[in-house]
Amino acid sequence: MLAFFGFTQNFLVILIEGFFGGTRAKGKFMRLLLIEDDAKVASFLDKGLSENGYAVEVRQDGRSGLHAFETNPFDLVIVDWMLPEMDGVAVCKAIRERSSRVPILFLTVKDAVADKVTGFDAGADDYVTKPFSFLELLVRIRALLRRGDTAVETFQVDDLEMNISERTVYRGGEAIDLSNREFSILEYFLRNKNRLITRAVLTDHVWNIDFDRGSNVVDVYINYLRKKLDCGSRRPLIHTVRGAGYTLKDPER
Repeated sequence: MLAFFGFTQNFLVILIEGFFGGTRAKGKFMRLLLIEDDAKVASFLDKGLSENGYAVEVRQDGRSGLHAFETNPFDLVIVDWMLPEMDGVAVCKAIRERSSRVPILFLTVKDAVADKVTGFDAGADDYVTKPFSFLELLVRIRALLRRGDTAVETFQVDDLEMNISERTVYRGGEAIDLSNREFSILEYFLRNKNRLITRAVLTDHVWNIDFDRGSNVVDVYINYLRKKLDCGSRRPLIHTVRGAGYTLKDPER
């Protein structure tokens, strides 16, 4: 079974490459949505991708997969074609109808040229057929993430400005000194402006750990950020969504 997924192919090399190959982008851990109805395939992929440093969320039908995508931000979507509730082509089209630029990779047994054309026409960025090499899948995922990684280096909301390459933050023309963790959190909020960000998503992206409901570490850092960002301003940017998480809103909305 392992050989089917390519896990016997230099798996140690894969793990080493995953560690040094850069599964982080601009200070965050990459979050993948895997929509796969075969429990064994999903389990192997979840384990392999997680061991290579990715944060993986698994859904086993198309409808719940699309709901997960609409609820939380992801850096890449891996989707099977033949899914219950809603097939992979419909999921892909629905994501693209939302004007999302997130990379989508089809992973399916359907290997006919006509099927591949259908998949790409639906909005997929890559197409991998089963059986597959796990090493090749990793390489393709990394390539898609590099291609999909935004070239935007500066962000602005209200009078707040962030420059990623220079690692500077200003509000109202005044420099704000942030720790590395605070900078990563703010960057993630700015990349997902006006979207609900749950505590679990923040821990996945910024800390790359499972969310501990008993921990208040996220709330502590949000308070640190608020004190620094809102000092001297009457327009708070980070807002609490009671019982759900946080959102960074443009004051105009």
